[in-house]
Amino acid sequence: MNADKLKSLQMDGSRKRRPQGTLFAIFVVVILATLAAIYIARPKAGDDVRRMEMAGASATNFSTAKPNNTSTVTAAGSSTTSSDRSSDYVLTVSGYIINRERIEISPRFMGVVKWIGVKKGDAVTNNQVVVLLDDTEYKARLAQADGAVATARAGVSKAEIAFERVTQLAKTDIESKQAQDDARLNLEAARAGLKESEGAREVAMTYLDWCTIRSPINGVVLEKLVDPNELVVPQSFGGTRGPSTALIALADTKDLQVEIDLNEADLSKISLNQKCRVSPEAYPDKAYDGYVAEIAPEANRAKGTLQIKVQIREPDKFLTPELSAKVEFLKHP
Repeated sequence: MNADKLKSLQMDGSRKRRPQGTLFAIFVVVILATLAAIYIARPKAGDDVRRMEMAGASATNFSTAKPNNTSTVTAAGSSTTSSDRSSDYVLTVSGYIINRERIEISPRFMGVVKWIGVKKGDAVTNNQVVVLLDDTEYKARLAQADGAVATARAGVSKAEIAFERVTQLAKTDIESKQAQDDARLNLEAARAGLKESEGAREVAMTYLDWCTIRSPINGVVLEKLVDPNELVVPQSFGGTRGPSTALIALADTKDLQVEIDLNEADLSKISLNQKCRVSPEAYPDKAYDGYVAEIAPEANRAKGTLQIKVQIREPDKFLTPELSAKVEFLKHP
């Protein structure tokens, strides 16, 4: 029984052989594909004509594109000129435009603001009245000083008359020499008292004049620091809620500089009075001549920089303080 089952499981020898027809068909297909590829890749007579036509078209396109190549050369030439121009500078850095001087006008004594005639951004001229302080007290002091001067003058006149009288009597021996000396000393004391009264009057007039605050320069109001009826003092007493110590802040817009924090590695390229070219970042097409006006005597160790200030020649309205600007330092002649 087991032998019959094993025999049924055995394969016939003819079925074990690989079919030869399939292998032959694959071989034929590969040969035909190779021959077809060789035929397609073989050059034909018409291909030479096409190559000639394409070569002629390429030559035409090259001659047509020749002006563009010229333009390219021209552009390269201008680029070379630009690079020549940049070679005139040894260093280019950025900084901030500042006023060379910021003037904060303070009162000379404690007082109350009576009137302020300017606001932020207003142009002012030299000696223009900008602030008035309450002058009631100082007008009264001036009147008191005038009275003292008048009294002193009357005393001088009285002493002069007495001295003249005693002098005449002394000549006839009616009055003694001592009386004459006393009259002379009284006259000198009266004259000294008059000078003292006149000095006190000058002081009162000075204080009264100081109640009128004038601009010391031609410039622009950067900041208005007080309002009418506000108490002002000449110095701070500490704290943040005390009276103001300044009335307005002014600056001359015709006197501008560029403040630069220069890296210490570039310090060897900079010297005093070195010529520069300044261009504001807001108006890159504008350029101004300048020169190195100040090199700080001490560096910032934490930042590794040294402060440089470049003075701008002939600034105009396009230069605004606290905006950034590019500075190009020219080579030394």
